[in-house]
Amino acid sequence: MAMGLLDPVKGFGVTFSTMFKKVVTEEYPEVKKIPAPRFHGRHQLNRHPDGLEKCVGCELCAWACPADAIYVEGGDNTDQARYSPGERYGEIYQINYLRCIGCGLCIEACPTRALTMTNEYEVADDNRQDLIYTKEDLLAPLLPGMEPPPHPMRLGETEQDYYVQGPRLERRAGSVGEEEL
Repeated sequence: MAMGLLDPVKGFGVTFSTMFKKVVTEEYPEVKKIPAPRFHGRHQLNRHPDGLEKCVGCELCAWACPADAIYVEGGDNTDQARYSPGERYGEIYQINYLRCIGCGLCIEACPTRALTMTNEYEVADDNRQDLIYTKEDLLAPLLPGMEPPPHPMRLGETEQDYYVQGPRLERRAGSVGEEEL
């Protein structure tokens, strides 16, 4: 019975012991925290050095997404309107950040490295519609020397020229095929 009377005193002891300690406070809005280099933040659709989009509209990122947060519709490139070096491009591209869980499976599924994740972590809004990012919101900015699509291919005549070692690998594959004959 005597122990029950001392319980409130023990509780106040904890309160008084922590009352005069320095408070650890994040100064978040004023001082932004720098995330780790491999932090999964906001997505970005990348471009080739001439400005054409890397996304070929294959929809593999949408299939890989466990939260069903990505919507992609592919469109066909024409000679008059070329958005990517391939036959197709991502005509409609949307990521719903109300659903996205930041797992990065979409990044792993992308065969052209068109989709990556940046270190940007401030993806909050008071309007639900603004958290559905469209292709225009996700595209990497045009750097100096890039021209906005649609435009013809500038880095080579074929789609293979846009890959890192495309022409060299294509020649090697051709010579291997000739040796087999």
